[in-house]
Amino acid sequence: MDEHQLHEGHGGAGAAGLGGWTDVLAALPWLAALVLFLVALVLVRRRGRSWSPVRSCCWVLGCLASLIAVAGPLAELSHRSFVAHMLGHLLLGMLGPLLLVCGAPVTLALRALPVREARRLVRVLGSAPVRFLGHPLTAGVGGLGGLWLLYTTDLYRLSHSHPVLHLLVHAHVALFGYLFTAAVLVADPNRHRVCWGGRVVWLVLFAAGHAVLAKYLYGHPPAGVPAEQAEVGAMVMYYGGDLVEVALMVLLCLEWYRRTAPGRATQGPGLRPAQPAEAT
Repeated sequence: MDEHQLHEGHGGAGAAGLGGWTDVLAALPWLAALVLFLVALVLVRRRGRSWSPVRSCCWVLGCLASLIAVAGPLAELSHRSFVAHMLGHLLLGMLGPLLLVCGAPVTLALRALPVREARRLVRVLGSAPVRFLGHPLTAGVGGLGGLWLLYTTDLYRLSHSHPVLHLLVHAHVALFGYLFTAAVLVADPNRHRVCWGGRVVWLVLFAAGHAVLAKYLYGHPPAGVPAEQAEVGAMVMYYGGDLVEVALMVLLCLEWYRRTAPGRATQGPGLRPAQPAEAT
């Protein structure tokens, strides 16, 4: 069996068990996240408090980007095309998390919840397990390590024939993408965040690791992926990842400028991290 036939088997019979209820389950968390955000926004408005339209748009767009990656035409095509799979990877693991973090969901939740529940949420977010998972090192290693494992073993091929494994891969990519972005770009209250310079270092290291993986895939396709598709998919991963990482770096530089520029004591409208006391 040649490489093309192997890929057809991977994208045909293997993908036959996916779709349908699998797409519904993959889409449910993002639909729920969108509805919960809108409910919290209504509660905040009823209390007479303002909320940035920019943040609301970021959250909605982040949910839509993640939905496109896990359900619909692109998700269906990703079972047969490595290029489409990489587009979904960028939406679910990089662009979606960036938009979601800019939406500041924790700050909105703290403003919408009653004081007692808000304080409980603050305690949970300040707990040791959350601090561990939310550190840039942990989130970065978890995200990049998972990608190396996915593309350099049979896990990629198996994920297209086992629905549960397929859902777990989606969950891992989205979760660690969000954790790393939230650790680097502090848009929500965080009593244990890394200093600005440290976050820049972690972002540069993550970007380097992501680029190295893309270059590796260019010459070493995952099992069952034709070389032509691997090359295009690797370039999508390389250049698309660069765009998102540059956007993240720009936001980090904007944060530094707003903190250090003379006469600018605040972070500016719409994208200023709230402190726990202010949020509650």
